[in-house]
Amino acid sequence: MHTVVVTGASSGIGRATAIRFARDGAAVLAVGRKANVLDEVAQEVARAGGACQTLAIDVTASSAPDAIVTAAARAFGGITTLVNAAGIIATGTIENTTDAAWDEMLDINLRAPFRLMRAAIPHLTETARATAPASSASVVNVSSVTGLRAFPGVLAYCVSKAGIDQLTRCAALEMAAHGVRVNAVNPGVTISNLHRRSGMAEEAYAAFLERSKQTHPLGRAGEPQEIADLIWFLASGQAGWITGETISIDGGRHLTCAR
Repeated sequence: MHTVVVTGASSGIGRATAIRFARDGAAVLAVGRKANVLDEVAQEVARAGGACQTLAIDVTASSAPDAIVTAAARAFGGITTLVNAAGIIATGTIENTTDAAWDEMLDINLRAPFRLMRAAIPHLTETARATAPASSASVVNVSSVTGLRAFPGVLAYCVSKAGIDQLTRCAALEMAAHGVRVNAVNPGVTISNLHRRSGMAEEAYAAFLERSKQTHPLGRAGEPQEIADLIWFLASGQAGWITGETISIDGGRHLTCAR
């Protein structure tokens, strides 16, 4: 059975990813901060055909990595795929980004995925050994178009996503010998609660989505399910010779210049 850990599973891309894996019959550990919301996710996963356990925890907590991998191992006997989807966004420039804002951004978007990947390595390596030569052990990190291109006004966010891209490449090289693949997806603007949680008002968010019709060549923002489909593909055997990639899924936005 495919056993998947998904952080940020309470909403957006993480929630869609948990449900997408469930449609393939996977067992999912849904990780987030709100237990009541995770209960809803567990019901959706069950309706989609998968098994689900939940863990309400802050991914930045010092105990989080061990708690997450232990919960998955106890519930399902191991870990096949780790999806790092938890993340935040906030505005800020080089002039007004505080140390606290910088630290929070990198702690959630970069340090937490690194620590969880490190903790999951023994479990992923064991999966790779058990399923060799067609290893199904993998990590998929949720990055952003901002990891590939620079955008003004979201300095720390851009840096955190560029960091997760480089972490993906470095880890892919190091884990290849163990049969573990590591990739990242780089979405453009995707309809979720990410920007709302950053404090963006509904009117401003609606204008932001409208503006996305011009900033994305395909003329719209993305849907969480579209990103989840790519994450599922990268974790599947169909992508068995793909590792170290940062794959754009952004309606062509990474191809554009400032406008």
